[in-house]
Amino acid sequence: MERYRRLLGMPGVRTLMILMFFARIPGSATSMALTLHVAIGLGHGYGAAGLVGAAATVGIAIGAPLAGWVVDRYGLRTMLVITTIGEASFWVVAPWLSYPVLLVVGFVGGVFAVPTMSIGRQAVAALVQGEQRRTAYSLDSISVELSFMIGPLAAVALATQVSTSTALRVIGAGFALVGVALFIVNPPTRGDDEIVGERPPRREWLNGKLLAVLLVGLGAVFVLAGTEVTLVAVLREHGQVEWTGAATVILCVASVLGGLVHGAVRKSLPQVVLMALLGALTIPVLFVDSTWWVVALALGPASAMCAPTIAATGEQVSKLVPVVVRGEATGLQSTAFTLGAALGSPVVGFVVDHSGSPGWGFVGAGAGGLIVAAVAAVLIRRSPAPAQPISASAIS
Repeated sequence: MERYRRLLGMPGVRTLMILMFFARIPGSATSMALTLHVAIGLGHGYGAAGLVGAAATVGIAIGAPLAGWVVDRYGLRTMLVITTIGEASFWVVAPWLSYPVLLVVGFVGGVFAVPTMSIGRQAVAALVQGEQRRTAYSLDSISVELSFMIGPLAAVALATQVSTSTALRVIGAGFALVGVALFIVNPPTRGDDEIVGERPPRREWLNGKLLAVLLVGLGAVFVLAGTEVTLVAVLREHGQVEWTGAATVILCVASVLGGLVHGAVRKSLPQVVLMALLGALTIPVLFVDSTWWVVALALGPASAMCAPTIAATGEQVSKLVPVVVRGEATGLQSTAFTLGAALGSPVVGFVVDHSGSPGWGFVGAGAGGLIVAAVAAVLIRRSPAPAQPISASAIS
């Protein structure tokens, strides 16, 4: 753990990690709160809730790289003013909207979503250099896992114990506080020793190697989303669906442990290997047909690959792109994650619905991960080595 001690002793890192942990909690609660509001508060069912979620997802996929572009051109605070006003406004007015209007406005709200994931990754790249970046991105991924252990549970508690409208308004207030806090702290998006230079054409930096990184990010979240759907289906078949939350906590703990190891070792596995392991270790859970905690423990090895795989994508993005386009690149990374979630649930859900046993969903999720790893490996092999970002220290 010496690496983590040194990392947290670096200027600004401890503050950034604490800030981003709390900043990501409102975002982690959005999907659950919106689903419960549409399905229960408005009485339109879970299919209708899925459509609103899909509209918001498309908006987020479009908005993330646009927000990153604004950061690159005009700075973090300009982007925060736009997105904080936009997203907080959506969550405050959402309780009064009818379903058809919410479906449209949900897309707009997604476009103006505060990109807390991208902000954290940009700040890590700016504050931490060299080998310590892997440790920093691992800690950042662990922070995300912990945020997602809190946000959805808080959303469920508010929606069921108070009202779904209250849950939406609290999330809106949360985003307002997050935007103000980030504006005040103003985490750096470029290191002091990083030379910005001219903005290169997109075709020069959005090359095969970066596409492979983005594909791995998509694939990792595809497996995670597919695993979650299958886990619920398996537990429901055994009459143990009420234990879904406890099983999810076990998976998150396994991911956190994997992230800690990934950031502590001197040299970790390549991202494609991590992606392949995530997929391969998910498939055998098909043969585990038992109580909820046995299924959760069987998913432990695969879950331990989650945080390392996500962390590896962030590290690679910071290495492959010039600093002048880092915001847009991290936005594209967020888009890849969003698309992975959007594809994983319905694709694996289809496998669950049309197979003899819901456990086949683990095979569908794992096989998808292996295919992604294979395609990413081909892209990396066929791509020339990109020019590395230049720092002032390298030319002094």
